[in-house]
Amino acid sequence: MKLNELSDNPGASKKRMRVARGPGSGKGKMGGRGIKGQKSRSGVSINGYEGGQMPLYQRLPKRGFNKPNRKSFAVVNLGLIQKFIDAKKLDAGKAIDAAALVASGLVRRELDGIRVLAKGDITSKIDLQVAGASKSAVEAVEKAGGTLTVTAPAAAAAE
Repeated sequence: MKLNELSDNPGASKKRMRVARGPGSGKGKMGGRGIKGQKSRSGVSINGYEGGQMPLYQRLPKRGFNKPNRKSFAVVNLGLIQKFIDAKKLDAGKAIDAAALVASGLVRRELDGIRVLAKGDITSKIDLQVAGASKSAVEAVEKAGGTLTVTAPAAAAAE
């Protein structure tokens, strides 16, 4: 096979519609924009405009408050930690911290810290050091004979 013999599968690529290129094209003369008016002109952006009527996004009630500096934690469940220990991706003998969880692939990125939740069950005796944990997660780890230390998040320590 040569480079010049390569071709796409039939129907894999479709030519785009060339608008306003004569009457034979099927989208000629006005180019599908109709006659006159604001929408037929170029450079017009009227998204969300409802002809003077109050737009939908203004008619809907506004509720609550979005905190601009809210912390966003990466969430890990105890069951997943146990699964990674069983698969030898995490070492239960050493202290498991945020860096170890990211290196194992259990967490993609640390964000403002890692928070452990109690979904699933843990059987290994582990030493966890994370930025946050639910009470039930702490109890579950201690019941298995391990320790769960909640440290200050990395982002807060930098400030």
